[in-house]
Amino acid sequence: MSFQWNDKEPIYLQLKDQIKDMILSGDIREGDALPSVRQVAIDYKVNPITVSKSYQILVDEELVEKRRGLGMFVQSGAAQKLQVNENEQFIKEDWPKILNRIQTLNLDTEQLINSLKAIGSNQ
Repeated sequence: MSFQWNDKEPIYLQLKDQIKDMILSGDIREGDALPSVRQVAIDYKVNPITVSKSYQILVDEELVEKRRGLGMFVQSGAAQKLQVNENEQFIKEDWPKILNRIQTLNLDTEQLINSLKAIGSNQ
């Protein structure tokens, strides 16, 4: 398994975000065990401490729970909690930046709406 890390953000945060995306997309479901720290470290060619930091953030955010002797498991309600948090973040942080960019580029609203409709019809 390979992954392209970017230099703008620590790897442990990128890994945490990747796991969150996998929970949101349903690739990892509630109740599923996460791969072991060692396995992820081997697969992604990173230090096990990096993986542990990612997992600990997910525990702190109450998305994942540690089960002594068994590993890490996605908590019940994690996907819904993530969906709410991600939607809120998009509306508060990402969308204003997008709107600003649209205004800066003086993009045509009709053209944007048509491109959104095209994306919707392809799904």
